[in-house]
Amino acid sequence: MSLTTPAVCSVNDVQGLLQMDATAFHPSLWGDFFVKYKPPTAPKRGHMTERAELLKEEVRKTLKAAANQITNALDLIITLQRLGLDHHYENEISELLRFVYSSSDYDDKDLYVVSLRFYLLRKHGHCVSSDVFTSFKDEEGNFVVDDTKCLLTLYNAAYLRTQGEKVLDEAITFTRRQLEASLLDPLEPALLADEVSLTLQTPLFRRLRILEAINYIPIYGKEAGRNEAILELAKLNFNLAQLIYCEELKEVTLWWKQLNVETNLSFIRDRIVECHFWMTGACCEPQYSLSRVIATKMTALITVLDDMMDTYSTTEEAMLLAEAIYSITKGSFEWLLTYPELAKSLMNIARLLNDTASTKREQNAGQHVSTVQCYMLKHGTTMDEACEKIKELTEDSWKDMMELYLTPTEHPKLIAQTIVDFARTADYMYKETDGFTFSHTIKDMIAKLFVDPISLF
Repeated sequence: MSLTTPAVCSVNDVQGLLQMDATAFHPSLWGDFFVKYKPPTAPKRGHMTERAELLKEEVRKTLKAAANQITNALDLIITLQRLGLDHHYENEISELLRFVYSSSDYDDKDLYVVSLRFYLLRKHGHCVSSDVFTSFKDEEGNFVVDDTKCLLTLYNAAYLRTQGEKVLDEAITFTRRQLEASLLDPLEPALLADEVSLTLQTPLFRRLRILEAINYIPIYGKEAGRNEAILELAKLNFNLAQLIYCEELKEVTLWWKQLNVETNLSFIRDRIVECHFWMTGACCEPQYSLSRVIATKMTALITVLDDMMDTYSTTEEAMLLAEAIYSITKGSFEWLLTYPELAKSLMNIARLLNDTASTKREQNAGQHVSTVQCYMLKHGTTMDEACEKIKELTEDSWKDMMELYLTPTEHPKLIAQTIVDFARTADYMYKETDGFTFSHTIKDMIAKLFVDPISLF
């Protein structure tokens, strides 16, 4: 049996990467699909909107009634969040969570309640100590829990960790091992097993909110304790949002076609729909329609510049572009510098995820050297070893982001929330591969978001 030599990167390897020709990208998967979009009739849309407004008020009453019992309130809030309805009840949810934060009227020996309380309070910016979990460990320091629902909630809560929170690091290691084992249990309910699989792939806090709604609506529809008004509202809410997304896609696709990219810039990634998917993941609420359209166009143009530089630029030209970017004054980006360290964490996460996902493609195509190749060169490691190290650095950046997210500032929390949403989108796009470049890997989810309405019955 022959042994293979590890793929260790040398200086000559790196120089070779810079001199090879770039590969071609697959064409757009969508073409004129969204240009031909025809919205539903005004009466039909009006009926959907009217029904949704009635249900909103019914659910609002349910939310207010839940204030008398903390566990019920927590369950209802997490349900509304996962179904994509929480933006309709921001004031009510904030008020409820302030009550939860100040109240001690809950069972602090119930791991499910403690974990869910911790998750929701931290997610909304309340400072909650991770020490609340130490009481669930035995004398040897092991967590004492074997209930799958509790394990899931603890696992999700632990991912809102910051630097130095050892108990949460240990909770993730323990719960992941237990949850993986639960998938081998033939007696585990199928619905719960699906939740476990989804959670092990991506913890709740890091999921794209709009995609979580798509995935959770059918799950919630099978739960015995579901609220029918909430379920119907979730379906209508998504379908109405989808109409707005399709109108936006028609606009940006027509704009993109006017540039005649397919002919004039055939070497670039033709990904206008994927750009819009990215922006929708980062800010999905209907009221941000104009922001999505502008950000989609900006992202598409940045992609053109990126691919043009990767494919045709000389080293001197690339350096000139870098100098031009660096010459932009600090004052030009005051809006971004509102959260400088938080924005830096986002950039680190996006850069590291992108490099890890695309490094093999770019190595084979002879494109620019990434973080992975640099690490291989500096430390003499294999690509797999370098990727594992980069994953550790990515987790550290998530911890930094959470710590900064929890730090009180005088600025609107919406800015921090949007930055976190962009990190979630990067996590999704580069989870297993470079989903932006190889967009067939995310085509089904794009179809669910933009093409397929959710059946109301």
